[in-house]
Amino acid sequence: MRNLTLKHLRAVQAIVSGGKIVNAANALGLSPPAVTIQLRQLEEEIGLALFDRTTDGMRPTAAGLAFVETARVIDERLRMLEDQVDAIKGLRAGSLRLGVVSTAKYFAPRLMAAFMKEYPDIDMRLLIGNRAETIANLKNHDVDVVLMGRPTKDVPVRASAFGDHPLVIVAPPDHPLATVRDISKERIAEEDFLIREPGSGTRISLEIFFSEIPGRIDDLGVEMGSNETIKQAVMAGLGIAFISAHTIAAEVEWGRLVVLDVAGMPIRRQWFGVMRADRAVSPAMQTFHDFLMRKGAMYLPLLGKLYPETGRAVGQ
Repeated sequence: MRNLTLKHLRAVQAIVSGGKIVNAANALGLSPPAVTIQLRQLEEEIGLALFDRTTDGMRPTAAGLAFVETARVIDERLRMLEDQVDAIKGLRAGSLRLGVVSTAKYFAPRLMAAFMKEYPDIDMRLLIGNRAETIANLKNHDVDVVLMGRPTKDVPVRASAFGDHPLVIVAPPDHPLATVRDISKERIAEEDFLIREPGSGTRISLEIFFSEIPGRIDDLGVEMGSNETIKQAVMAGLGIAFISAHTIAAEVEWGRLVVLDVAGMPIRRQWFGVMRADRAVSPAMQTFHDFLMRKGAMYLPLLGKLYPETGRAVGQ
């Protein structure tokens, strides 16, 4: 593969992204014949087809996907090289792609703003998604650092805890259990729950919490796609929810939700900053990690007294 060039890899990436030669040509600012020639040269060089030509467009073969992954790694290394050169020059510069699970969106923008104020020359992008989407972004090298409540095991990672993440059960203020103290696990299990999609961190924690009650996790509750939808549904009286305390502090303060006093609650988890273990850490990534360890907990929502009837704050 001595004749392999970045242009060849860029062409493969563009074809995969666009699905067709003409779309790849437009993205690269080239003519379709020029892209076709680059692809033909590369396929002749390696002796394998990189794409299956179908009526629906160009579909990458196993070899094509291997080239795309290589192109991603090279892009990442080039970007890190640029960051390292800036660091050698003494510049606090570089770029950072921050991925956060949807539950973390309640504090991530404030944390990000504080970091950018302290390091204005580091260019940042924020990608918010559910747990599965965020893990996929980490797998695909689309993000550098991820903020999440339960580090993934799908890829090798470095995970550093930076703050507490309490999980609680919430209900509308007029719920019969709103003023009951020390509700048992068996009693709360009788309620109708509103839950996140399979694989979400809060759902996994709820499954663990109810694992001792026979049959309870087989029919956990009604699935909803976001914390916002769940909060609105709870306020409408459709059920109760097990949710991150960091997502409901405002609604509790406004009197729209109450935290139920359930035995064994809140469940104390932690927030983690997560990076892939199989990639080098750029200066920008290291700078953000250090900031997260020093100041990350400061930007988590203030929980205050989430148990109004007792005056007790979460975690007490």
